[in-house]
Amino acid sequence: MHIEFRHLRTIKAIHDAGGLARAAEVLNITQSALSHQIKGLEDQAGVELFVRRTKPLRLSAAGQRLLRAAERILPEVAAVEDEFRGLRDGKSGRLHIAIECHACFEWLFPVLEAFRKAWPDVDVDIRPGLAFDALPALQREDVDVVISSDPETLPGVDFTALFDYEPVFVAASAHPLAQKPFVEAEDFRGETLITYPVDRARLDVFTELLSPVRVEPAAIRQVELTAVILLLVASNRGVAVLPDWVVREVRTSSDYVTRPLTAKGVTRRLYAATRAEDTTRPYMAHLLRLAHRIPVRLQRGDPVTA
Repeated sequence: MHIEFRHLRTIKAIHDAGGLARAAEVLNITQSALSHQIKGLEDQAGVELFVRRTKPLRLSAAGQRLLRAAERILPEVAAVEDEFRGLRDGKSGRLHIAIECHACFEWLFPVLEAFRKAWPDVDVDIRPGLAFDALPALQREDVDVVISSDPETLPGVDFTALFDYEPVFVAASAHPLAQKPFVEAEDFRGETLITYPVDRARLDVFTELLSPVRVEPAAIRQVELTAVILLLVASNRGVAVLPDWVVREVRTSSDYVTRPLTAKGVTRRLYAATRAEDTTRPYMAHLLRLAHRIPVRLQRGDPVTA
């Protein structure tokens, strides 16, 4: 027996309408074509689907069984059709984000909050990209966006510049280095450096300042949370280097000082890597705009809006 979706729609339409004539109107076919369709289905099944001696037309036991299947299957089919329609129209989709920047959560959550309000039908997930190779995962379609400060030339991958930021030195206001207008690599030799628990190749203080001149801090203490890093710094347990969007709230605190790295300061740029065919999708393009605007407002201390 070969059952098609049109058979399920037919059986439900006849049941709901209570007769062939009204069901034919609902289905926009002739009553003769509808009768022929039912006859063909009954021939396939080898049983009658309707008790024809009753008015209104009543389903037989076999017809009731097919109706239950129709009532279960047709809504699922309609939901899938709606989902594909949303994908085709760019209103729904998947947005799984891998982050190669540990401190990016500080600005990404406000971005995603604004994004959620505009695109409620897009499935959003965050996967810290520090635990796996994020860019190969992007090419395999395991994730859809990678936030990184290290753009590469990869086939089929776009790197969209998001915003520039400044890694800044943070110390307690009573720390001796607080008296300096800026800090240099040599200033870290006798210090406990408090960092996120990631490889030093992903930390600006090493890649941009210490490693090129082979300076090593006296000790390194790894801490997971930004709030705890700042607490330890305020307690004079060590110093840290954090992105400027992280320290926006402590710049005015009497417990801390922030200083540039070197006399000229250090500037870095964050990028969003996406598959080329996804970059211009409406929801992806909106995310990239938000990921440019909102962090810049956080850096300035402006109110965050979409």
